[in-house]
Amino acid sequence: MNEFLWVEKYRPKTISECVLPDRIKNIFQDYVNSGEISNMLLCGTAGTGKTTVAKALCNELGCDYIVINGSDESGIDVLRTKIRDFASTVSFESKPKVVIMDEADYLNPNSTQPALRAFIEEFSGNCRFIFTCNFKNRIIEPLHSRTSVIEFKLGKDEKQEMAGQFLNRMKQILMEEGIDYSTPVLAELLMKHFPDYRRVLNELQRYSRGGVIDEGILSNLAEINTKGLIDSLKGKDWRKMRQWVVNNVDNDPQGVYRKVYDALIDKVKQVPHLVLLIADYQYKSAFVADQEINLTACLTDIMASVEFK
Repeated sequence: MNEFLWVEKYRPKTISECVLPDRIKNIFQDYVNSGEISNMLLCGTAGTGKTTVAKALCNELGCDYIVINGSDESGIDVLRTKIRDFASTVSFESKPKVVIMDEADYLNPNSTQPALRAFIEEFSGNCRFIFTCNFKNRIIEPLHSRTSVIEFKLGKDEKQEMAGQFLNRMKQILMEEGIDYSTPVLAELLMKHFPDYRRVLNELQRYSRGGVIDEGILSNLAEINTKGLIDSLKGKDWRKMRQWVVNNVDNDPQGVYRKVYDALIDKVKQVPHLVLLIADYQYKSAFVADQEINLTACLTDIMASVEFK
């Protein structure tokens, strides 16, 4: 199954293969060069390579590691058993073992996260912890203070270079898979989801099923069109608004809420109320099980409580 999924098949195995700005890559390369590893908190938006870097670092250092997903295995008893069983034995290579706690921001800040603080101290002689999260403010301060916090955030002057590097990676993958492509179309696909590299690769694999990546997919890559949404909200046409949600729910949720904000900010009378509404539903989008329902609820709230100019 992993060989079928391009995000796994082409996951970088070394730090040098990872698409990162030099200032971030050099931090991890220094760990590789020194042969040491510390407790770390890797934070940044989804798909930017946090888990990939953690695995590549362990692979290059030859460390035994396990990956625990915080959104699936958040129970304290499960974590205590898995971590204790893993960390209490010594590695055959006499190197520190590593627990990669993926999506750690889903862990309960009142029970599970404080327990992890104790684990870091209890197993400090034999085990290191690498936490990954999308939102570092959901990680309790005691874990911040016990880890090196590294943010996977691109500066304005770095985005173009990173996009160019990943575009080349996309071309290499398509060449290995024997898929013909149009470079301008690849660039459009990349920029629609950048910097979520995981989403880009998943979409690239989906569109490649036809054997070619060309202008034929451009209609599916179109930017989020907000004109129809504005008309439906002003006219209180819930059915048309609902259809707009269906057409756009597959886009990145944060990007959709940003587009809604940009489209409506100059067209409503109660701007502060609009901002608070969008901010509230954007925050909820990080937790909800159904993005479509959450976005529909947001737009329904705007339709019912915001007056247009």
